[in-house]
Parts: sequence; structure tokens; C-alpha cells
Amino acid sequence: MSDEQDLAQQKKEAAAKAKAAALARKQVKESGSEAGGDNLDIAKQKAAAAAKARAAALARKQAKESGTEGREEDNLDIAKQKAAAAAKAKAAALARKQAKESGTKGGEEDNLDIAKQKAAAAAKAKAAALARKQAKESGTEGGEEDNLDIAKQKAAAAAKAKAAALARKQAKESGTEGGGDNLDIAKQKAAAVAKAKAAALAKKKGATNKEEDPEKAKAKAIAAAKAKAAAAAKAKNTVKESPEATPEAPSPNQPILDQLIQAIERHLGEDVLVDYYINTLSKDIPTLVAKPDTYFQIADFLRHDKTLSFQYLSELHGTDFETHMEMYVQLYSFLINHSVALKVKLDRNTPSVPSLVPLWPGANWPECEAYDLLGIVFQGHPDLKRILLGEDWIGYPLRKDYQPYDVEV
Repeated sequence: MSDEQDLAQQKKEAAAKAKAAALARKQVKESGSEAGGDNLDIAKQKAAAAAKARAAALARKQAKESGTEGREEDNLDIAKQKAAAAAKAKAAALARKQAKESGTKGGEEDNLDIAKQKAAAAAKAKAAALARKQAKESGTEGGEEDNLDIAKQKAAAAAKAKAAALARKQAKESGTEGGGDNLDIAKQKAAAVAKAKAAALAKKKGATNKEEDPEKAKAKAIAAAKAKAAAAAKAKNTVKESPEATPEAPSPNQPILDQLIQAIERHLGEDVLVDYYINTLSKDIPTLVAKPDTYFQIADFLRHDKTLSFQYLSELHGTDFETHMEMYVQLYSFLINHSVALKVKLDRNTPSVPSLVPLWPGANWPECEAYDLLGIVFQGHPDLKRILLGEDWIGYPLRKDYQPYDVEV
């Protein structure tokens, strides 16, 4: 900076101080207390700070016009000085306003210290932000560690300012303005929160800005797949190595089934049944599967054998399994107080089976229904006819491949 610029700056500072002194005297005179030395000092400090800021701004402007801008560090120092000076001036004004509103002038020094701390913190934050902006514009951004330090400093400064404001508010509400302990606790808490936020921000920036190496990503994916496969294999081996499930206890109806099989094989032979089992899906009912040509013979034996005497037919219906038709008959014996199911599988193209009406007259209408809806023919039925649909109805609605003849009906 040249001698002429120094002279201009000094002249500016002197004029600003004179204006500030005149303004202070005017304010003291208007308030009716000419001896307000403290207010005068504050006003002088404010004016000096404003003068410094203006001088710094003028110096920057002149340097820019002369084409010789200072280095980045000098610009940063000037910005810091300017922000600090403005913050001090605002803090002094705020302290005077708070003291005036509360009517207690005595605690002005404490309030001024807190305000100065808040202003200094805000100034540091602004200076750090300005430095980052200037570095970004000049194309020379700092490394990740420098950015992290700046972010931490900014967060810490903001936290300190908030803590100071909170302490003042709490002290004012409790009626004790000088709560130094509360201020320290609030500062510590705010600093801890600021550090946590700064760490989280740094972690997020690192995850966003740092691109993962494709080879590393591939290796990571392969490792994850291997771990998953190993876990699946381990689970599979655990299942295999686990002790086998204990066999289920025999059905309580197994003795009834054994009794039926022994009686049928003794009187009708061993080849009259296709299968027999306990139907666990239907109350463990003993189930017999007959051949189409032995169906009526087995039913007659169950009806008339004196040791069995299944005199009551409780159910009879047919089912289309697409590969075959099946008739299901359920009988009940009051003698042994038990039920038995008799099944027979039929050819789906020409389903035909002997009628059970001669043995149980109650089979009349159920067999007519099976004939009406499935087309099963019952040989020897006394009056086999359609009971739900008309005789001119085409097709059998309970068959899986049924297609309505008249789609509008």
C-alpha cells in the first residue's frame, strides 16, 4: 500500500472518530446524563470498528482498481477483521439495548463479554465460509481434512453462539443474569453436539465424494455372495445333522381299520381292495379304496356283517379329479359306534358304478345328484334322473372342463 493510501486511511479513521465522538455527546445530551463516560467509550469503540471496516473496504477497493490484489491469506485476514469489527459493534449496541430494556445498567460488562464471544464466534464462522468460497472460486479447494477442520470450527462457533444465547435466556428467566455455571454446561453440550454433527457431515461427504474402486466393489460383492452361500450351506447342514423327527403316534382309529381289513380279507379275499389308510385330514376316519367291480360287494359286506353292521349311510357324493372320477361314501355303525369311508375310482370318459340304493335306500337322491351334475351312471338305480337340471340340459356343471352351451344363461 502506498503512502498516499496510508494517509487517506488515517484521514478517514480520524474523521470517523470525530463523528463518533460527536454522536456520543449528542446521545448523552439527549438522554439527560452528560457524564455518560461508559456510553461514550462504547460509542467510540463502535465508531472505531466501523472506521476500520470502512478503511479495510477502501483499501481492498483501491488495491483492486490498481490491479494489485493481496494474497488469499491477506484477503482472509481483512475479511476476518471486518467481520470481527462489525460483530463487536453489533454486540455493543445489543448490550446497550438489553441493559436499557431491563433497567439494570450495572451488568453491562458481563453482557458485553457474552455478546463479544457470540460476535467473535459468528465472525469466525463467516470468515471460514468466505475462505471456502474464495478457495472454491480460485479453483484450489483444500483437502478433505482442511474442509473437515473448517466444518468443525464453523459448527463449534455456531454452537458456542447458541449456547451463549441460551444461557442469557435462561439467566433472564430465572432472574440471575450471572449464571456462569449454566453457561459452561450449555457450551459443553453445544460443543459436543457440534462435534457429532461435524463428524457425521464429514462421513457423509467422504461417502459421497469418494468413488469406490470397481475392483474393490467387485471383490466386496463376491465376498458377500460367498458369505451368503456359506450361511445357507451351514443352515442346510444344521437341518441334516438335526435329529430325525420322532414318528407320530399311531391313530386311535388304527384298531378299527385293522378290524375291518381282517374281516374283509377273511370273507372276500385279499385282492378286493386297492388301498386302505387312516385319513388324517378327515378326523382320522378309516378309509377303504375298492375296485369298480368289487365296490358293491364290499358295501354289501359292510352293511350285513353282524360284527360290523354299518346300517346308516351318512354321505355320498362324486368328484371330478380331471384324470378320473371318484365316488365317496361314508357309513356309520351303531354297533361299533364308528364311521368308515368307502371310495372307488372310475373312468372319466365312461363313469359307471353299481347303485347302492338296494343296500341303503337313502342313496337314491345323492346318486341322482351325482348323475345330474357329473354324469356318473349308477347301474341298477330304480329311477335315475336329473333332479336339479332339465332333461334337455347339455353337459355336467361340476366337471372341470364344463362349458355352458348357452353362454347368456
